[in-house]
Amino acid sequence: MSSKFGTSGLRGLSENLLGFPSTQYTLAFCHHLAASGHAKPGDPILVGQDFRASSPGIAARCVAAIEQAGFQPVLCGALPTPALACYGQKRNAASLMITGSHIPADRNGIKFYLPSGEITKQDELAICAHAAEITEDQAPVAADALHEEAEAAAHFIARLQAILPDQALSGMKIGVYQHSTVARDMLVDILRFYGADIVPLGWSDEFIPVDTEAVSPETLSLLAEWAKEGSYDAFVSADGDGDRPLVADGQGVPLRGDLLGLMTARFLRADVVVTPVTSNSGIERNGDFDVLRTQVGSPFVIAGMEKARADGRDHIVGFEANGGFLTATSFTPTQNALAALPTRDCFLPILSALYLSKVEQKPLSAFEAEYHMPVADADRLKDYAQSRSSALMAELSASRDNLAAFLAPVGKVASVSDIDGLRVTLEGGQVIHFRPSGNAPEMRCYVEAEDESQAKALLLKGLALLEGFKG
Repeated sequence: MSSKFGTSGLRGLSENLLGFPSTQYTLAFCHHLAASGHAKPGDPILVGQDFRASSPGIAARCVAAIEQAGFQPVLCGALPTPALACYGQKRNAASLMITGSHIPADRNGIKFYLPSGEITKQDELAICAHAAEITEDQAPVAADALHEEAEAAAHFIARLQAILPDQALSGMKIGVYQHSTVARDMLVDILRFYGADIVPLGWSDEFIPVDTEAVSPETLSLLAEWAKEGSYDAFVSADGDGDRPLVADGQGVPLRGDLLGLMTARFLRADVVVTPVTSNSGIERNGDFDVLRTQVGSPFVIAGMEKARADGRDHIVGFEANGGFLTATSFTPTQNALAALPTRDCFLPILSALYLSKVEQKPLSAFEAEYHMPVADADRLKDYAQSRSSALMAELSASRDNLAAFLAPVGKVASVSDIDGLRVTLEGGQVIHFRPSGNAPEMRCYVEAEDESQAKALLLKGLALLEGFKG
């Protein structure tokens, strides 16, 4: 696997990133900052990291590249990605986060942030253009950096302590699955700050790639076993870099990320919600807010939030189906103002969901039923050549008759969205969505139905249709 730059920044095998690619793309990022006016030589650039074994070595290469480019590297240590971005806003500084998020331990990555937050698709293109001009003989030597680990952590903790009222979670018993997420200590500390009875669980010296969206059977088994051992109100965790939440009810059953996003939007009393087309269709009917649908990926969500701001809207939030939550404007959810943080954050949805459960005196398991959310499911076909998926999308988009014939085995077409792939609402309300992966030879299928058995049946039929297309 070669290193590749995309929506989640630079990703690749750890052994590769410990070499030239980390230098190449850090220098390219610095050149872009200078060329675009986002920073000038001598300005600080922050560097954070997760707990992967390769992260310190990659961070050292990034620090050296930052200094060679004429900027001041500032080490912020091991901390959650939203904490690094939040501190970058305070310092008006760009930043790099060394993390592979939830991908396997032998891989890693680098996320890039402007002083204002995540980079855009336009920034990605510019960074790649700069990278193409950098040769391996430009590799820098080791460099010294300023250290602001304590300041970065303290700034984010102060933000978290302003979200809920004092002792807002008292009386709740919460299991924190710590594994190797860089958010593990902050999760324990902030939940205890709000009065919850905390049981730390599953702490690991070795990196465990926990995916909070496609929750693994191993994680589900752990949650179920812990639920049997004690009377819990909830279990919480996060992915490797702490930008995506995992919240499970007292029985260890995880809540979908888009349900967490809906709950958080309601807690914040949002006026505008920006979310990808793959998020649950039940969002529109469950809040007093307008919903703007986008392509999949946080850069598209951020672009949607920026458009809403340009249109003069206020109280704007965004979230993805993985639960990562973003705010484009300030909010006052309880007694304190909360500044905008337009990057994915696991803490706000965790605190919001737990608080709603407490004040409404209902278990987390009750919210999905109360909101009447359709049951959603998804899967993918690997080794699905991009030429094949392109041919499929072209054929289905060519005419309504082509689409109707292809979907005849599953139902009749009622409406179609082509925001990202083809999302079809069938007569009767079921949804089936075909979407080629943007960075891998894979074809994804998403479905929604009234109950779990219908959703699984529709998903199997959808995957069979994809498999049967020869191109």
